[in-house]
Amino acid sequence: MADTKAENSSDTSVGMQNPNLPSQPNNPLSRKLNKILETRLDNDKEMLEALMALSVFFTENSLRTRRNLRGDIERRSLAINEDFARIFKEVKEELENVHEDVQAMSTCCDEMTSRLKAAKEQTQDLIIKTNKLQGENHRLEVRAQVAQAFLGKFQLSNEEKAALRTARDGPVTEDFFRALCRVKNIHEDVKVLLRTNQQTAGLEIMEQMANLQAASYEQLYRWAQNECRGLTQETCDISPVLTQAMEALQDRPVLYKYVLDEFGTARRNAVVRGFIDALTRGGPGGTPRPIEMHSHDPMRYVGDMLAWLHQAAASEKEHLEALLKQVTTPGVAGDMQELVGHITEGVCRPLKVRIEQVIVAEPGAVLLYKLSNLLKFYHHTVSSIIGTSVASLLMTVDEMHVLSKKMFFNSLSLHASRLMDKVELPPADLGPTASLTQTLSLLREVLASHDSSVVPLDARQADFAQVLSCILDPLLQLCTVSASNLGTADMATYMVNSLYVMKTTLALFEFTDKRLEMLEFQIEAHLDTLINEQASYVLTRAGLSYIYNCVQQHSAEQGALSLLPGMDGPSIKAAMVQFDRYLSSPDTLVMPQLNFLLSAAIKEQIFRQSTDLVCRAYKEVHAALTSPANSYREPENLVPRSPQQVQTLLS
Repeated sequence: MADTKAENSSDTSVGMQNPNLPSQPNNPLSRKLNKILETRLDNDKEMLEALMALSVFFTENSLRTRRNLRGDIERRSLAINEDFARIFKEVKEELENVHEDVQAMSTCCDEMTSRLKAAKEQTQDLIIKTNKLQGENHRLEVRAQVAQAFLGKFQLSNEEKAALRTARDGPVTEDFFRALCRVKNIHEDVKVLLRTNQQTAGLEIMEQMANLQAASYEQLYRWAQNECRGLTQETCDISPVLTQAMEALQDRPVLYKYVLDEFGTARRNAVVRGFIDALTRGGPGGTPRPIEMHSHDPMRYVGDMLAWLHQAAASEKEHLEALLKQVTTPGVAGDMQELVGHITEGVCRPLKVRIEQVIVAEPGAVLLYKLSNLLKFYHHTVSSIIGTSVASLLMTVDEMHVLSKKMFFNSLSLHASRLMDKVELPPADLGPTASLTQTLSLLREVLASHDSSVVPLDARQADFAQVLSCILDPLLQLCTVSASNLGTADMATYMVNSLYVMKTTLALFEFTDKRLEMLEFQIEAHLDTLINEQASYVLTRAGLSYIYNCVQQHSAEQGALSLLPGMDGPSIKAAMVQFDRYLSSPDTLVMPQLNFLLSAAIKEQIFRQSTDLVCRAYKEVHAALTSPANSYREPENLVPRSPQQVQTLLS
């Protein structure tokens, strides 16, 4: 490269030293040089690759190497071609070997094709038979699948059959119910076959399933019956399997009823035994104490027995609800009520005997009435559990209620008849007699127990009217008979006091409005008598009685009032003087009977209304004496006080 540069520089220098030399544009060397100088190596990829290949073996840039470059390139090209020829020869040899192998394989395949063709011609019948057998095999497989599906739908599996067989000797499990449900479904589904041309198979399967159902239900019934027989403890646990068994047995009403009867018998025995134990032995460890120990207290004795039975009835209903909670047949509520009534029927006899002993012992009217209300309450409470009035327990409780109520009213009637047999005379103070006070005390206790009872309101109101009628009517008759021999004022005072005591007694209780109104009317009637008697008493002692009677009886045909005997002026004036003394101290003229009245309000009412009568009487007397028709001289001197003045003084 250095030599080239040197040559180029020498040539350039020669050109520069000879500027006058003519240019040689057509010189081949110049053209080549110009072409080389104008070449852009960056864009000539072939040139770059050639130079890169040249740089591999052209390592020394000298004159000799540049002169031998062409030969080196040719030799190198020849060596490459020789290597290519050698390698391609090997490839050619390998391809010839492959060609020979392919030719051999082609020959072999031709031979095999010929042999297969010959074999096919020989086995044509066998292939036809094989294809036919394959088609037959496919049809048989399809039929086998159909048969398997048919058996799966209309026959029990081995496990299901084993579950049904196991229940004969062992306990019933969930597998048994699943198998039984499967039998039931098959029995229903097989009806489809009866509508096809497979009626024979359908009838056979239906008969088979019916026999299986009958045997399974019989096994289930025996097992449920044994389970129910074991429920004889006071508290029993209903297993879910037994509940499921009752659900399954509802399809067999007869077996279902038999199992319920067995359950009812077992529970009835348990309830009777528990009731007797509660009466005689008490609870576990003696707590609570035996009910018989409270037989001296009738209310607690009867109440404890009824409370125990109420709890037992509620528990038995809960047991039945647990037993039949999955049963869906109509009328299951009625079956439960009937069965609870049957279970509690066994305790009716011992309960009735003990309550009858208490009632017949005649513990007293009040206690009998309390017992009657207690029995009525428990009849109402237990009926909400049992729900039917024909249950023996309800009939027994109602019978005892009727008996206690009858004994109660018999006691009241006996008490009233004793009062009437020996009528007690009124006391000197005209107050209520001892028998009246005693009877009202009895009535007060009865009504107090009635108010505190838990009997429904309508029943209490009906009983109240009967009780009041049974006690008050004889009392009123007693008071009337007792006062029959008294004077008018004494009789009225005694009756007012007696009626007042009755009224104050009834006023403390409900449902007595009608009776209080009746007593008020009777008191008012006797008050009118006392008011008239008090007014007559005042007029007599004040000197106006004779004058007032004459004025009342006088008529115009008799002439002037002053002409009547005792109605002259001096007599009138003397009477007015006596009346003035009354006006100065009106409280002194009071009937002695009024001081015996028990109510100050009644006494005040009598005094006030009798004073009004006196004022009206004086007004009539004043009008008659001041009338010119009666010919009194200077009437203002005879009656100096006007009716208004008298009214003011007495008020």
